Amino acid sequence: MSTNKALLIIISALIVVAALTQSPVGGNWESKIDTQGAITVKVTPAELSPEATEWKFDVGLNTHSVELNQDMTKNAVLIDSYGKEYRPLGWEGAPPEGHHREGFLIFKSITPTPKFVELRILNIDAPVRSFVWDII
Repeated sequence: MSTNKALLIIISALIVVAALTQSPVGGNWESKIDTQGAITVKVTPAELSPEATEWKFDVGLNTHSVELNQDMTKNAVLIDSYGKEYRPLGWEGAPPEGHHREGFLIFKSITPTPKFVELRILNIDAPVRSFVWDII
């Protein structure tokens, strides 16, 4: 095998390993689903990059039997890997009504960037729903 071919194989392998182990900061985030009670809650981070001034979570609420009339800014808290809690800056999405709601919970970005964050949604047909993502 020529030196150039071997070097190309090594570089290609390093790129694959880097892609597989890379943190998803600014990338694609895994959706998490909680099905407690009569409400299904699906959460996907939309923005968690260190460069962002706000961190956003896409939240979907679905049910066929309970009215979704909760104030999402009062029912959510973000907790960093140091145990510090953050309240949402706001909710951009469907108003409190109906059986299907979707929107974004918005938080001020956390500095320094924590190792992980946990989004807790409280008292929406279950005492606590917990969603955790590793950041770094």
